[in-house]
Amino acid sequence: MTATLRPHDLLWLTARDALEGVTDAWVDEIWHTGLPVVVRRDVASNGRVPVGVRGMRREQRAAAWVKPEHVTRVVSPEQLVEPQTLLRSPFISQPPVQLALQLAQLRFAWCWGVTGSTAYALATGIPVLHATSDLDLLIRAPQPLSHSELARWQQYLSGGLCRADTQVETPNGGFALAEWLRDARVMLKTNHGPRLVSDPWHREE
Repeated sequence: MTATLRPHDLLWLTARDALEGVTDAWVDEIWHTGLPVVVRRDVASNGRVPVGVRGMRREQRAAAWVKPEHVTRVVSPEQLVEPQTLLRSPFISQPPVQLALQLAQLRFAWCWGVTGSTAYALATGIPVLHATSDLDLLIRAPQPLSHSELARWQQYLSGGLCRADTQVETPNGGFALAEWLRDARVMLKTNHGPRLVSDPWHREE
């Protein structure tokens, strides 16, 4: 696998033993290669990719590592919001998917996608969504984005069908959009841990 893997990408692996460093016993009982793992933030270790394993219960989350050559398929958050993909989903009646479909029919000045349980359900067909599920969203922002444009996005979500949380991805890490719009500083999630910054696009802060 030569593609650049980014946080929130879903990965399918070649074999069970492709998962390294797992200490949680439930992973052996539940996880198999038909289920994706998700790229997480951490410092790369000997070329390995940091990933998270999702169980069937909310508290079942495990950290692991994989070598890139053991990745057979990658699905990014952006790939899951193509309107026809959403319309064909068995979960189209669920509020998070309905809201994602509404967003997919609008034009924005950035690339965006879905993460979290909605992404997992759309990618696998496994019914992890329920009536009160949130919609987790991701905006790609390699360059600074307009505060007013992002405020309009947030305003649109505030009247949506379900609670929606947006994370903005910069070259330096990701931050919560609602926090950035509300406060002068924001907690930036990086591979080396969280940092409180005033400009999430400014590398030297």
